[in-house]
Amino acid sequence: MNAQGTLQVPDYFMIIGYFVLMLIIGLYFYRSMRNVKEYFSGGNSIPWWMSGISFYMSSFSVAAFIFYPSLCYRYGFVGITLLWVAIPATLFGVLFLAVKWRRARIASPVEYLEQRYSPLLRQIFAWQGVPVKVIDDGIKLFAIGTFMSVSLNMDVNQSIIVGGAIMLIYTFMGGLWAVNVTDFIQFIILTAAIIILLPLSFIRAGGWGAVTENMPDSFFKLTTSEYGWGYVIFLVVMYSLSWSSNNWALIQRYYSVPKEKDAIKVGLMVIVLYILGPPLMFLPAMLATQIFPELADAGTVYPMLCKTLLPAGMLGLVVAAMFAATMSTLSGDYNVCASVLTHDIYQRLWRPDASEKELVNVGRIATLLVGIIALATAIFMARGKGEDLFRIMVTLFGLATAPVAIPMILGLLTHKLSARGALIGFLAGLSTGLALFVLSRTLGPVARGPIAWLPESNELLLWGYKAKLEMVLFLASGFITLLVMLVDWWLITMSESEAERIEVFFKRLSIPIGEMPGEEDLDQRVAGVSPFGIVGISLFFTGLLMACVLPWAGLLVTALLNGTIALILIFVGAFLAWPLLRDFIRG
Repeated sequence: MNAQGTLQVPDYFMIIGYFVLMLIIGLYFYRSMRNVKEYFSGGNSIPWWMSGISFYMSSFSVAAFIFYPSLCYRYGFVGITLLWVAIPATLFGVLFLAVKWRRARIASPVEYLEQRYSPLLRQIFAWQGVPVKVIDDGIKLFAIGTFMSVSLNMDVNQSIIVGGAIMLIYTFMGGLWAVNVTDFIQFIILTAAIIILLPLSFIRAGGWGAVTENMPDSFFKLTTSEYGWGYVIFLVVMYSLSWSSNNWALIQRYYSVPKEKDAIKVGLMVIVLYILGPPLMFLPAMLATQIFPELADAGTVYPMLCKTLLPAGMLGLVVAAMFAATMSTLSGDYNVCASVLTHDIYQRLWRPDASEKELVNVGRIATLLVGIIALATAIFMARGKGEDLFRIMVTLFGLATAPVAIPMILGLLTHKLSARGALIGFLAGLSTGLALFVLSRTLGPVARGPIAWLPESNELLLWGYKAKLEMVLFLASGFITLLVMLVDWWLITMSESEAERIEVFFKRLSIPIGEMPGEEDLDQRVAGVSPFGIVGISLFFTGLLMACVLPWAGLLVTALLNGTIALILIFVGAFLAWPLLRDFIRG
């Protein structure tokens, strides 16, 4: 085992090897990005299985390995339940929006708003969305920098710069193809780490019999008094709206695949991964109650398990997997934010006739800009400045979730709502959320009438009932947005010109991919791109990394798990990579 749970030479070997692999993937795709469509949507030729895994990996970050394991350690299965809300949220997107996102034939998530509503709403949502993503990414980058700092004994600023720069470089070079392939490799690394950690946790906890006998019955309940079914339903609604509209990186995974059936497969694959993934990832945190019965800080349970159970080399693998979780989220955000800056702002407002080469260059510059601002945000937080400011800013930006999501989703589902209603509804919903937020800050812990704010728990007391502040803000702003849009539809007749324009939009939306006159060949692929070849080389390289640390495996069961995974990756990788290598050898 690792001496006192510290990283050793094999761990650093694994981590450095992982970072080198990410950079090689970015370099591989650099010369293949010839136009803006390839850079930002993969030329609509990303395989559905790769896009589905990328969706899954982009939907959570390293924070998930702090918050959810702590819930599992304290309350049991509820931590998994709160992640399972992603299942109905994704199902909502599959049933109602996946096909429409693909048929919209867009290069950015807000592009369709101009034809469906108005140029003004497109610009408002673009300008509002980019800073939200950048600041959110800065916070995630701060989290991964903190994790790297603790794991590698590095200065937190250096950790943020190193981790953020590597991720920014491969996203800058390879666009969405590089993001998807690196997400796939990161998924493999994360899965390998889980496969090794889970059985080791069971063994240290005394086996299945000891676990079921000693664990409290309440640990197997899906909810608790603090996180009841009301909170779960709220999360389902919030995730359903956000993942189908506000989360640009996830929407991008639907429209980057070749066919609309592929978009459905993307969502179905995410559902399967979310059914299986959370229990496998976070059961060790529940088992930790038998391994660390008196752990003071539940938020450290996952790092503690890794440091205690994993030998040298394998600990480095898990640290790399933690990096992978956040890097997947950030790289996807960087690419899609750059697509909005390039396509919806630069090209739409300033250079409508820009060449493809110019747009790709602007896209790369926009990627750097987004990444650098996120880096600066993370470093600002790391210096202990502005933490309250950032917390308030995140809450304020979160107020726009429902007011943005409702017009975006309904704009794809019905032709009856007008641009005027969407704009006024957005402004009214946002204003309602802001007013409630200001009101919560002016109230003290003692109730003034029927409402009070409880700062210590960030809850509102409404007529004797407690509700989390974010729930109240989300539901109130969403309700007002929807109400205003419906009232506008009922009371004000839409102009004929707008009705005709919307009719054209929905007629286009009704045409299956491949059936529109002059539409591109669905089977075309980006020149020089072989997803199987580069994936094969990456798997082969990852297997070699795992094989190299076998001498430090420690326990026999660890050596068997690690060796088996390494062999599988080497053989599968060699099989997939052989056609690419054969063509290279033949010249």
